[in-house]
Parts: sequence; C-alpha cells; structure tokens
Amino acid sequence: MDHSIGSMQIQEFARRTGVTVRTLHHYDRLGLLSPSGRTASGYRLYGKRELIRLQQIATLKFIGCSLNEIKAILSGPSSDLGETLRLQREALERKRRTLDRALRAVDRAQKLFAQSGEADWNALQHIIEVIQMEQDKSWMLQYFTPEQQAVLRARKSEIRIEGEDGWAKLIPEIEAAAKNNVDPASEEARLLIERHEQLVSLFTGGDPGMRAALERLYADKANWPKSFKRPFSEAAQGFIERAKQAHSMSCV
Repeated sequence: MDHSIGSMQIQEFARRTGVTVRTLHHYDRLGLLSPSGRTASGYRLYGKRELIRLQQIATLKFIGCSLNEIKAILSGPSSDLGETLRLQREALERKRRTLDRALRAVDRAQKLFAQSGEADWNALQHIIEVIQMEQDKSWMLQYFTPEQQAVLRARKSEIRIEGEDGWAKLIPEIEAAAKNNVDPASEEARLLIERHEQLVSLFTGGDPGMRAALERLYADKANWPKSFKRPFSEAAQGFIERAKQAHSMSCV
C-alpha cells in the first residue's frame, strides 16, 4: 500500500483517514478543515497539511471539545503543530487521570459488592463525585467564549504555577478575616483584596472580556451545581465584596 501523502481527491482522503466524505464537507462548511485546492473540474484536494489538521481535530474531539472550541483553538496563537501536540498531550493526560480515578472508584465498589453482596453507598457516591468533578469543569466553560477557552488552555500552566500557591495562602487569610470581623474598610482588608485582585488579573490576563466572563460566572452563583466546590465561604465572599466596595474595586 502506498503510504505517501500527496494531493488526493476527497474520496481517497476519506478512505485513507477513515473519515466520511460527509464529515469532510461539514468541516469545510464550518471553516474547520478546508481543502488545499481543487482540480480543474472543481473536486476538492487534500494533502499533508489537511492530514495534520484532521489529526488535531480528531484528538480534540476525543477529549470532549466541541467543534466551535476546536476551531478557536486551532485558529489561536498556538496553532503550530508542535505546540498543538503539546497541548493535546496535556489534555489527554488530564482525561486519563480522570478516567483512572473513575476506574479506581468502580473497582473499589465492585470489590465491596463481591465481598458483601450489597451495594456500598459510600463507594457508589464516590463514583458519582468523580464523574461530577469532570462535569463541573465543563459546566464552568459555558461562561467563556470558545476563543477565551482557547486562551485559558494555552495559559493553563502559567495560571496554575503562579496562581495555585497564591490562592492557597490567600483563601485561609480571607476566611480568617471574615471570621474575626475585620473591618472591610481597614488597611488589612485593603491588602487582602489587592492580593485577591492580582490573582484575578493573573487568571484574566488583564483582558476586560475575560474579566466580564468571570463576573458572569460569579453573578450566577444561584445556578452553580451543588457538587461544585466554592473557593470561599459565603461569609468570606461577603467580606470580599464589602472590602472591594469600600476601596472602590470591582467585585469578582
């Protein structure tokens, strides 16, 4: 069999890649995967560039990205093959870790059932929690446009490395300030919310649109899933809002 990649018509490209002609037409209409050219008779032509693009689409679909999200990712600043493969690997590793956690939870429930012949409530609940954790991540994305989601994915390492330690230190300090009834207008409160603002800015990258999306997320707290772990208690969140108002800062 000839495994070389040259220009080929859509039927041959579909046969070699295992994708239907109908799917390729759909990707073309979406502007997601366009042919490299056309024959004199108007037939679509596909080659190596389109094969690379199709591999990227297939991988991103596998990890749960919608076609609109995929288009935004591949149209973004990190659309070169090396960087895209790196991002794909990171996403696949996250997916694998989630599946591994779910499998361990199922194995534990299966063993307990084999031992007792009865369903173990805690074990079954743990399976649900693992699945809901993954669903919660998807739920949060609805507040961000596909383009913003692509930016967040590209900056994920930066946000995690620089932000995790900062939030880990700040959250208990704000919780303590709320518990101890620190005056929201005080200097202590001002310093706390300045650090809070710096961490929010790290997440948004200084983008007003990203901040607006984050504000929409927080404004919709009434509709957050019950399984979603809130970063602050109600008392601490109230303290943040009062302190920001006292010091003329926008609330997130």
